[in-house]
Amino acid sequence: MRPERIVTAIVGADALAADVRRGLARRPRELPPRWLYDERGSELFDAITRLEEYYPTRREREILATRAGEIARRTGADVLVEIGSGTSDKTRILLDALNDAGSLRRYVPFDVSPDTLHAAAARIAAAYPGIDIAPVVGDFHDDLDRLPRHGRRLIAFLGGTIGNLYPRERARLLQGIRAAAGPGGHLVLGADLVKDRARLEAAYNDKAGVTAAFNRNVLVVLNRELGADFDLDAFAHVARWDAGRSWMEIGLAAHDRQVVRIPAVDMEVVFEAGELLRTEISAKFRREGLERELRAAGLEPVAFLTDPAGDFAVSLARAE
Repeated sequence: MRPERIVTAIVGADALAADVRRGLARRPRELPPRWLYDERGSELFDAITRLEEYYPTRREREILATRAGEIARRTGADVLVEIGSGTSDKTRILLDALNDAGSLRRYVPFDVSPDTLHAAAARIAAAYPGIDIAPVVGDFHDDLDRLPRHGRRLIAFLGGTIGNLYPRERARLLQGIRAAAGPGGHLVLGADLVKDRARLEAAYNDKAGVTAAFNRNVLVVLNRELGADFDLDAFAHVARWDAGRSWMEIGLAAHDRQVVRIPAVDMEVVFEAGELLRTEISAKFRREGLERELRAAGLEPVAFLTDPAGDFAVSLARAE
């Protein structure tokens, strides 16, 4: 398997074609953010997390570093499941806390990329020889039923990824997590918080242009996988705060009128000058709203943990 084909091989080329047919035929034109993450996209996103402007990764790590012991004591979990585990880097903080508490027996990393998943699982297995490592390949939109249904489960969904979902998608996912956790199980959820527009927009418009390159990379995916003829230089990276919806809207705006052909799906798409192709949203939360969504999914909030600056939150909730 060629590394750059990880996403389409696992999620499915048919899924990409279906998303393109549906998303580019509507207004506003839109693509799901999962297609941003081929091999190059994943490398660029990793670089984004280290940018000075991009605070969420640092803030979440700060919270976990200071409060992981509390999370371990409150949950008593013997199974840690991580959704969208990636390299499992931040997870080690939770693994250490649960291991130190003497409760952890199994770690289940869950991710769409088999290469990344199994490489990370091998590193974790070497670092934690007394823990059973059971990686599961899957997409959290469709495959939560593959997760184990035994033990006292703590499900981790970190990185603020919950913000990439629309409200109905969040509700569906949280209900799936509640089922996967089982009665008495727990969810630890990372979520970015509403703050000043300038700081939010700076985080997605970095001076080095890494986020712009990450965003445009989705056009590379469409050209490669579907034979499209997008001109990357003909689209500008756009990331702006929508206060009414409490989310960052991220997309690619056409510099001028152009026609794009996508042979694999038999489409010809006309973009007017300035028209936006939305590639991602990144919702920001307030405590009351987030806890309302958790309760609606059958997850009772237990703790709301923030960094000293109040930038980011890690919520702990119990499945009812």
